[in-house]
Amino acid sequence: MQYLALFLLLIALLLFWKSAKQRKSAGLPGGRIIYTDTRGWGKLEKPLYDPDLGLTGKPDYLVEQEGKIIPVEVKSGRPPEAPYDSHIFQLAAYCLLVERSYGQRPPYGIIHYSGRDFAVDYTQELESALLDLLTEMQHSGKRREVPRSHSEAQRCLKCGFRNTCDQVLR
Repeated sequence: MQYLALFLLLIALLLFWKSAKQRKSAGLPGGRIIYTDTRGWGKLEKPLYDPDLGLTGKPDYLVEQEGKIIPVEVKSGRPPEAPYDSHIFQLAAYCLLVERSYGQRPPYGIIHYSGRDFAVDYTQELESALLDLLTEMQHSGKRREVPRSHSEAQRCLKCGFRNTCDQVLR
């Protein structure tokens, strides 16, 4: 009986260690995972949606920590020196959707790159810049011609409009 208890304790410790390792590799802070958009952690959740803005998003994780909900976005590839603007705005959109869906404003969100995390404060300034960007995107969507917004050939290579774009970089 004593050996069985010791064996079960060792199994529990091994599972706890494995869970902590998986949580750390995903860039998750301590707290309870309340939403996930990754198949490795269970069923996929419904997207967050704001009908007033027509904005939909699926953060990789939402972690409840001390009564606050923290969105976490996981990115692949090499970590940059600072998070890319597009990743910051994506995370800000998730913060906005969390506030509209759950009724509480996240103080920050996390962008996790392989081996490096960035906590991004969800400030009023970032929210305003996001709302301005969303408005600009809605207006651009109504225009017939929208100029390319970058000069990076790598982005063009991965673009879904590459075959029909008249501004493709070679």
